Amino acid sequence: MARQNRHGRNRSRNTVSELRERSEEERRNDDTATGSFPQVHGRTGKRTLKGTSDFRIRASSTILITLMCALLGFGYMTQINSGPSTYETMSEDELVRLINETSTQAQNLEQRKNQLSQQLSSLKAAADQREQAQRIANQNKETSGIISGRLPAQGKGVIITIGKGKDKDVDASTMFTLIEELRNAGAEVISINDVRVVTSTSIWDDEDGGLQCDGIPLTLPYTVRAIGNPSDLQNAVNIAGGIGSRLKVMYGAKVSVKQSDNVQIDATREPSTNNYAKTVE
Repeated sequence: MARQNRHGRNRSRNTVSELRERSEEERRNDDTATGSFPQVHGRTGKRTLKGTSDFRIRASSTILITLMCALLGFGYMTQINSGPSTYETMSEDELVRLINETSTQAQNLEQRKNQLSQQLSSLKAAADQREQAQRIANQNKETSGIISGRLPAQGKGVIITIGKGKDKDVDASTMFTLIEELRNAGAEVISINDVRVVTSTSIWDDEDGGLQCDGIPLTLPYTVRAIGNPSDLQNAVNIAGGIGSRLKVMYGAKVSVKQSDNVQIDATREPSTNNYAKTVE
């Protein structure tokens, strides 16, 4: 009996010892530093875990900031849309004063607009008057320049050629009559040879049987250029019993009258100075 008790105690001890060994073995197997799950001590693993952590922190921060901005914007727009307008918060007296001020400003602007429109119309009228006056002055200057002989002229007219008289020389009186007939027919500009005929022009006979016009000797054949209506000027010369017939019959001179659309008179005269005549002011 005693032997059986000892044998039982030994057996119990062995069982407890086996349980302890098994527990210790399982503990060692579960330790990550030993067994089939060794602990990794390389630098690469730590760096990768650290980079992943930083990326997660930055991503979280960006998301949080974006969310806060969205919330702030939504709150601001909500406040604007829900808040009362400026005019709604103004009192009746303030609104009346604002309307009166606006009406006064509108009236002042309208008056200023009318003033500026009147000034613009006045400026336009003055500019038109100055332009008209300048145009008239230029026309008068041109007309006076042509009449006085200061400016050359061109236009429609006739060219008259008078040859030497076979019976006798053409005298100054007959030539002067030709000039007067052309003027009466509407000649605006006349020249004899290279001499411009003006209001003070005079023609006289010289000692050699020739003619002088304003002190300049005239050579044959005499060429008279006249600007005006070509038909009227030609009829004034060729009319029966007119100056053309007289030149042919009395002097035996050959006379030709040619119409032209472009009679060029380049001869000019220097304006004379009036010693006594003055303009009326």
